[in-house]
Amino acid sequence: MQNEHNTFLALFGAPPARLSSQQVAWVLNCQAHDVPILVTAGLLRPLGNPCPNSVKYFSTIDVRELTQDRRWLGKITRTLSEHWRNKNAQRRPKKPNPKAAESS
Repeated sequence: MQNEHNTFLALFGAPPARLSSQQVAWVLNCQAHDVPILVTAGLLRPLGNPCPNSVKYFSTIDVRELTQDRRWLGKITRTLSEHWRNKNAQRRPKKPNPKAAESS
């Protein structure tokens, strides 16, 4: 089925009007699990008004326009970096600060 889909799109000569989260991730050169982070941050808007647990689609035109904006690309890079830095910091055990113990 995927080959038929790719063949159709090649013959049609244009990308699909709607992109899935995975396709948006490919365009942005990030992972599919990063797309919901960008949606939550308000940097990407899905089409329509999807339920929180439903499949989300994005406008190809909007995504293409956004990828031409250097400042927006900086924002998504910063947002993803901060998200994963915070998430990883929560997983690490906190090390006691030896200087704080000495001053007490």
